[in-house]
Amino acid sequence: MDFNEIRQLIDIVNSSDLQETIIEKGDFKIILRRSAATVAPTLVPVTAAPALQASPQASNAAPAATKSEPVSNLIESRSPIVGTFYQSSSPDSPPFVSVNDTVKKGDVLCIIEAMKLMNEIEAEVSGTIVEILVENGQAIEYDQPLFRIKP
Repeated sequence: MDFNEIRQLIDIVNSSDLQETIIEKGDFKIILRRSAATVAPTLVPVTAAPALQASPQASNAAPAATKSEPVSNLIESRSPIVGTFYQSSSPDSPPFVSVNDTVKKGDVLCIIEAMKLMNEIEAEVSGTIVEILVENGQAIEYDQPLFRIKP
């Protein structure tokens, strides 16, 4: 099965009421599944990495690790799918969220494009965006951290 045949199958599924189709041809198997427009991200508590600090005794000394308290109050919003990360609905639109923005559970954080489908990723918790971990237009993997949120 070549790329054009797969593309035709995707077009057929998109233009029909099919929710899922499985096609097997020899050793090749493809599952086309229509998902909801909104995909829930995976949330994982974050712990802080140890801070690095230069040794005050010598300017050429290697950095020494210092212990820091875990930042147990940060939540990572992770990608539920593989695709392309977009901060806004179009190039001319402002980003859905920026660092220091306050979000409520259910607010759209970003869009992930997967197989020509735009999937809105919503906040699973209310809080403040502390960090955006990916760039606009970047290809992302499943379970890749996207945002850090302070609830």
